[in-house]
Amino acid sequence: MAGTTAQRRHELLRDFLRSRRARLGPADVGLPVVGRRRTPGLRREEVALRAGVGVSWYTWLEQGRDITVSAEVLDSVAAALLLDEPERAHLYLLAGLNPPVPSAGAAGTVTAALRQLLDGWAPGPAVLRDRYWNVLAYNDTARELFGFDGTPQNCLVTFFTNPRYRALAPVWAAAAPAVVAAYRADAAHAPDDPEFQRVIRDLAARSTEFAALWERHDVGVPVPAVNALRHPELGELFFDAMTLTVTDAPNLHVVLYNPQAGTDTAVRLSRLGRARSA
Repeated sequence: MAGTTAQRRHELLRDFLRSRRARLGPADVGLPVVGRRRTPGLRREEVALRAGVGVSWYTWLEQGRDITVSAEVLDSVAAALLLDEPERAHLYLLAGLNPPVPSAGAAGTVTAALRQLLDGWAPGPAVLRDRYWNVLAYNDTARELFGFDGTPQNCLVTFFTNPRYRALAPVWAAAAPAVVAAYRADAAHAPDDPEFQRVIRDLAARSTEFAALWERHDVGVPVPAVNALRHPELGELFFDAMTLTVTDAPNLHVVLYNPQAGTDTAVRLSRLGRARSA
């Protein structure tokens, strides 16, 4: 089975590279057109020249042979073929490497569609965060429940510093190790990213509890930053949360909160709705 999978991946790599090469002409990459070309697209030697690799090596790569490749060389090939970010990630996967972390790009852009999704989740709270867990947008329910006031917020920081989340001490203490482990897993995708390092450094200076948990080097799957809190008017609230990645902006994540079954959170939330309509 493993051999069949690898063979199929090599075939897909061959077809993908040939198709990307065929769509480009010399003029597309600033090369002179010399003589009549029997087939459309760049020649293999032209791609190899642009990528700074040997012609034989590139030929083997395009033929799907089982050769050793590195991220640096794949980046050079991707640049030579003018691949966009999704195509570059696809090249990595076909070559058997983990794809690079998507660039931040327009990570701070909150589109009208995303805003509509957040608002449409009411009466439940909904939050949009980036890959650093910085809060980018939220609906009115989230603003009221989590105490957002328009100042910059980070889900990890607020989990450790906001009294509403710390009020339910046993629940908070049970969740804290998993929250930190999830953040370490996210940060590991971009170990040199200064924003991840800033969040970690600043929070460690503010919270000895976070600093101690971070030094444990535990890693785990992402979990919601907030599951339970005590609201000053509504009392204790418990949520199940679902984190969704935005397909066309994979650095953005929508967190949708549902009242936990078996609690009276839904009833308490209804009081908030009645207060707004009064």
